[in-house]
Amino acid sequence: MIDYLLANMWQVWAVLAVLGLILELTSGDFFLMCIAIGAIGAAITAPFGSIYVQLIVFSVVTLFCLYQVRPFALRYLQGRNKHLTSNADALIGRKGRVTVSIPVQGSGYVAIDGDRWKAVSAGDEEIAEQTRVRVVGRESTILTVEKDD
Repeated sequence: MIDYLLANMWQVWAVLAVLGLILELTSGDFFLMCIAIGAIGAAITAPFGSIYVQLIVFSVVTLFCLYQVRPFALRYLQGRNKHLTSNADALIGRKGRVTVSIPVQGSGYVAIDGDRWKAVSAGDEEIAEQTRVRVVGRESTILTVEKDD
């Protein structure tokens, strides 16, 4: 088995590259992308060099990518905005419609872009069903909303 892997190291590097690219989709910080690029470089050199040459190529390409390509990619894709909101934080300021009325000191539900979120009122008033609201805060996955004028 080990002899087979050593003879076909390009397959190991290819699997590592694909795994790195798939896992990069979950993080988005371009760290795993650099490892995947290093693995692609090692896969290309696999038929021509020993395992030591492949490891050196992998290390050099990954480090080059981390220190040269990654900062450029982050700057280009994130622009000047250093603090990007995502997930539930991105809902603050968004507008939606109440689907289940929100009683005083109770909770109801709000629809925002087709998603349904549990919500409480920011003030001391009931918010009726079908009322347009704006998200002003959140705690965990419970949104705090107020009527949108």
